[in-house]
Amino acid sequence: MEPPVLAVSGLRKSYRGQEALAGVDLEIRAGELVGLLGPNGAGKSTLTKIACGLVRPGAGGVEVLGRAAGSPPARAALGYLAELFRFPGWCSADELLRLHQRLAGSAGGADERQELLGLVGLAEARDKRVEAMSKGMQQRLGIAQALIGAPKLLLLDEPTSALDPVGRRIVRGLLEEMRRRGVAVLLNSHLLSEVELVCDRVAIIARGRLVKAGTPEELAGPGGVEVETGDGVRVFSGAGREEAPRIVAELVAAGEAVYRVEVRHSSLEEVYLEAVGGQTG
Repeated sequence: MEPPVLAVSGLRKSYRGQEALAGVDLEIRAGELVGLLGPNGAGKSTLTKIACGLVRPGAGGVEVLGRAAGSPPARAALGYLAELFRFPGWCSADELLRLHQRLAGSAGGADERQELLGLVGLAEARDKRVEAMSKGMQQRLGIAQALIGAPKLLLLDEPTSALDPVGRRIVRGLLEEMRRRGVAVLLNSHLLSEVELVCDRVAIIARGRLVKAGTPEELAGPGGVEVETGDGVRVFSGAGREEAPRIVAELVAAGEAVYRVEVRHSSLEEVYLEAVGGQTG
């Protein structure tokens, strides 16, 4: 098996005595989309910045394609979009991507810039200045710059926070294309519905610790069996699909008329709220 594209091991980081990360382990493999969820201050952005080499870990480590985070090979292998970013207002979309091509050492030229603008739905805005763009357009341009140089790892911090439904659909399509190309993606987000739609796995972080991880289906386990009888609706909490026939048989044997049976599942939101213990973002 190939090594993970991103390997986080025992990662710790403190700021002025306050622990931001308390021993986080996480792996992401090629073509895998992982959503990192958690309230503000949980440690999501700190983890991402350490992976980029912008912040040094206190203990543990992060590797990108087997190279230490922050090393030239690791930096060359990843693309990054910060949650709070600002581009020069006088730049056109094409000029901005050309600048970042020079910074990244990309030889992709005009063809790469045209392809990336098309991927994020800005093909017709190549000559538009940043200052004349909406916040959503700037967000999509930011994703385009993160893709310069064909990175193997894409780190996106709240990439859909400023987007309308059309923009979010474009980004979902882009992420699915990244999966097809074998690019690993770490997606930091507060939008649980977006994460549930596109991510292969979800990692929930709270108070600097990884408290839940798995596929959306694994995390959203059985929420119970709901049965409508002649006496009203009854919910058998925690029961799953396999237990529904037994429940119905017992109700019928007890003389109750059964009109409807529904197997309910916990939503990702319910799992998230339980995992963070009501901590607000």
